[in-house]
Parts: sequence; structure tokens; C-alpha cells
Amino acid sequence: MKNRLIKQFQGFLKTPPLWDHHFQELIQFNLPEPDNFSPTNLEKCLPSLAKNFVMGKRVERFFEWIIQQDSGYKLLAQNIQINRDNITQGELDFLIRDLINRQNIHVEMVYKFYLYDPSFNSEINRWIGPNRKDSLLQKTEKLKQKQFPLLFKAETKNLLNSLDINSEKIIQRTCFKANLFIPRQFRDKYFAYINNRCIAGIWLYFEDFNSTEYNGYQFYAPKKQDWPILPKDGETWFSHSEIISQIQSLFQKNRAPLIWVKKPGNIFERIFVVWW
Repeated sequence: MKNRLIKQFQGFLKTPPLWDHHFQELIQFNLPEPDNFSPTNLEKCLPSLAKNFVMGKRVERFFEWIIQQDSGYKLLAQNIQINRDNITQGELDFLIRDLINRQNIHVEMVYKFYLYDPSFNSEINRWIGPNRKDSLLQKTEKLKQKQFPLLFKAETKNLLNSLDINSEKIIQRTCFKANLFIPRQFRDKYFAYINNRCIAGIWLYFEDFNSTEYNGYQFYAPKKQDWPILPKDGETWFSHSEIISQIQSLFQKNRAPLIWVKKPGNIFERIFVVWW
């Protein structure tokens, strides 16, 4: 794919924050829009992303690049491992300085894809990972119980002192972006707790996707690191029968693929097809 890194970055930028202000006692860090975005500059500054970085690390580098381009912030440190007796206790994603408000900020960067499963009794439990291995609630609890408290560990104090940061005066935020997928019968539903602008498509059971309804369309199953890319930027497309074979292969590994759909008239959609 041509300009793959640029398309990943643009998809990342277009992904909305999962909430606007507060959620589960967490406060959103509003990532600024880069004023002087240059594809050449991005590729020059992030050459390592040409390698096979997983999606989570890839979006962290996007966050880092944006902060470095913004005159209102100064990047103090990133991806800081906190160790005790040579055992890693965890990692702080970013420490930045808000130069306008003269405030130090600890930011955790999160970029997720969640599916809405109405079978759970509680609304807050219904946003789950495509392979049912994680959930929105599990992630927010991890942020509150593990990742944010790491800042106040004794092992972190020396690092903060070297940066002339008082842990008692630093504020904590999460930059939490997400793409949400819902059952198609819920298309008109308003979803509590979350930013409804994050709804990016629908999810289907295999038997619903393997039907005549989808026969006449074209499809592509991007690698996970390409999930932020918008399907309009796709260059390779497969028939329904060809994508069915690819999906079945992924199902053998208990992996639910993201599928780009190209309909007549250059209409594009994103869907998940699930194995569970």
C-alpha cells in the first residue's frame, strides 16, 4: 500500500476520543490537531515505523510526534519503564509539560476497537474486544488501579526528581481514542457513557455475512496495524468467496477480522465478522 504510514496516521487523527470529559473517574486528554502536518516530515521523523510495530506502539509514536510539533507542549519523557529489583513494575507512556498552563501532565495513550455485546446485563460491560479477551471496563480499571498509581511508586521518585517534577503536583490524563462496532439492529440506538461519534460500523456473525446480501461487494481484511486506515484508501479488493476463505482461516486462530467493504458507487463500510 502506498503511503501506508500516512494513511495510518490520518486514520488515527480522525478517530474520536471515547469520551469528551470524564468517564469512570478518568479525564480525557484532548490531543491537539497538528497545524503543520507534512507527510514528508512525518515519514522523516518516524522512520522506525516502517518496521512491524504493533498498533499500540504505532499510535504512541503518532502521539509523540504530534506533541513534539505543538508549540504549547514540551515532551519530557516517554515509555518510561519502572523497575523494582530488576523486575518491571510497569511503564509510564508520556510525561509532558503544558507550557501555556504551566502544568506537568502524565498521559496514558489508549487506542481501541470494541464491539457492543447486548448479552451482558450491565451497559458498561457491553463494550468488549473483537475476540472477547478484553473490555472497556477492564481497561479503565487497569488505568485506575495499575497504570496511574505507578506514578506515585517509590521507584518512580528518582525519575521525577531528575526531571524536576513533583508527583504531588502532576495531573493525570488518558488520551483514549476508540472505534466502536454495534449489531446492525442497534443502528438507531443512543449509547450511554460513550461518545457516539466513535461508532465506526457494525459487527456480524459469520452466517449473516456468508449470505447473498454481501455477494456483490468487494472486501479486504487489513492487518491489525492497518486497522486505523479508512477503507476508502484501500487498493486491493477481493470477492465475497475469496474473503470468506480468508475469514475462515482467521477463525481457526480465534481471530475476528476487521473487514473493509466496498459497495457500488464507491461507498465504503467497516465491519467485524466474529467467530464466537
